[in-house]
Amino acid sequence: MDKTLRLAFYRILAGLMRILYRKGIAFGEFTQLVKQAYVDVVAQELAKTGERVTTTRIAVITGLTRKDVAQLREEGQADTSQRFSRVLRVMNGWLNDSQFTDASSGQPALLVFRDTAGQGSFEALVQRYSGDMSCFAMLDEMKRIHLVEEQADGRICLLGPVYIPQGDDSGTMQLLGEDVSLLIATIDHNSACVDPQQRYYQRKVSYNNLPQEVLPEFRAFVRQDAQQLLLRFNAWLYQHDRDSNPALPGTGRMQAGVGIYYFEQAASTSAGIAPAGTKESGNED
Repeated sequence: MDKTLRLAFYRILAGLMRILYRKGIAFGEFTQLVKQAYVDVVAQELAKTGERVTTTRIAVITGLTRKDVAQLREEGQADTSQRFSRVLRVMNGWLNDSQFTDASSGQPALLVFRDTAGQGSFEALVQRYSGDMSCFAMLDEMKRIHLVEEQADGRICLLGPVYIPQGDDSGTMQLLGEDVSLLIATIDHNSACVDPQQRYYQRKVSYNNLPQEVLPEFRAFVRQDAQQLLLRFNAWLYQHDRDSNPALPGTGRMQAGVGIYYFEQAASTSAGIAPAGTKESGNED
């Protein structure tokens, strides 16, 4: 492993280690996850290139024993994203589907839980956007993660246009797994992509000599402008997604999106840190 790659991986791992330390995860459990991820990725890459995916081949590539590889392939990792995705689909339907928005304001409507016609109710919303998840289970889940509340008259209110996990709950950890992996996938794609026109958009602006007093204003500025931009992207994607519009023509099943995140920390004066100013990476589509 060359020095640059080693430093990059160290920085990623150092950030993850803080979370594992806070969660009380022992080193042995971490190394087991690393082995599992390596075996899964090697198996996927071999399958992509048409090679036989055998325990022996994976063991040779990873340096693990055949016994370890066989056990890891049998166990696998459970996918916990489906329930989370259904909640987001229901929320997006509530934000964009005219049947569930207020005609005058365009904002998410207050919904009765159920009505005999099935029009404009929470039950109808869940039936349209959540697959086979029951409306009772969906309501309980959306209450648990503070997305909805029931009014005194029994109608259900969507509390905001975005899902922001509260505190240190499972939703936060799920976002950690999804968002960090998507960013890494984008960087990996751009590093391997020969054609500049096929690279994914990835940009960052950062200055490292800011007075602490200006940060609250900058946070508010980012929160307002970034939120409006993401809502525009969300409205466009909703119109082009077949979960929302099943009759749309086209082939394949692709995921695409844009992520924006804010950061602040004490500026480092360590060797190798880039100078103040705008830093960009990746390449514009």
